[in-house]
Amino acid sequence: MATPVPVAKETWTGKIREITLGATPAQGGTRGSTVTIGGENTLPFLHFEGQIPRRPAVAVEILDQAPDDWSPVLTDAWGDVVHDVGAWAKKAEEIGADLIALTLESAHPERGNTDAAHARKTVRTVLQATSLPLIIYGPGQAEKDNEVLVAAAEEAAGERVALGCCEDKNYRTIVAAALAHNQLVVARSPIDVNLGKQLNILISDMRMDLDRILMDPTTGALGYGLEYTYSVMERLRLAALTGDSVIQQPMIVTVGYEAWRSKESRTGEGVPAAWGDWGRRARLWETMTATALLEAGANVVVLRHPAAVKVIKQTIEHLSTAS
Repeated sequence: MATPVPVAKETWTGKIREITLGATPAQGGTRGSTVTIGGENTLPFLHFEGQIPRRPAVAVEILDQAPDDWSPVLTDAWGDVVHDVGAWAKKAEEIGADLIALTLESAHPERGNTDAAHARKTVRTVLQATSLPLIIYGPGQAEKDNEVLVAAAEEAAGERVALGCCEDKNYRTIVAAALAHNQLVVARSPIDVNLGKQLNILISDMRMDLDRILMDPTTGALGYGLEYTYSVMERLRLAALTGDSVIQQPMIVTVGYEAWRSKESRTGEGVPAAWGDWGRRARLWETMTATALLEAGANVVVLRHPAAVKVIKQTIEHLSTAS
């Protein structure tokens, strides 16, 4: 009879921080529940090697105005709710989102240039429409990010939302707003281990506790730098588990944004027949990107397509229960 070969196991000295998003009425907020991520002391889904107390969370991205540059495959899947941010938030909760990722897109100078007052109104509408914890993104332009995220932080005081994104050029204002109103921040850096660590240090130097910082290492989609993204996220996780406390942060990745700006997702005409059905191809682009990044260590994936939410939640369930 053959002798069983023992399974090789790694033992790590480090552990990913646990971070909670949202606050219930008992905690000073209005959310129906909270979402806690992190806490693992082993690599993704390797349950036989260590403890993984929290599953990755799925956030659904919604915009404060109907998108005019999204693929029709994506907008058709949501229907009329894209014209009503409150209805969109409700729909996202209904399809199984753990978190709502609200992007204040209309504040961008070239897409509406709305002001802080509009941001406050939008945040209040979404808070009233859903009981889920929020992630709130600015439009991605530093000056406007500062303006609307400060207003959003104040309007959502007590709700323990995550404000994004803090980058090296504008982190001070956003961190100050988060500190003043007891919020979290998303620290986004270019795809580089050292730059990610440096930004965490800069934010913590402002007396922001590390258990209020999510790391966004910036990611690429399938076919657009996914391999490099995977390797950097893996290096971040290995360094964290080895004991580097500054990068023992849960990671959040904007899968939907990256996947749906690829040609393969956006284009249905003038492409090779071998590419197959446009809708199926586009959905697969998002789900395959998300699956790879979950296996690289993502604790939160921000998705766009309703079908992707269903598939990725099933994937997380399978990977979390497989022996």
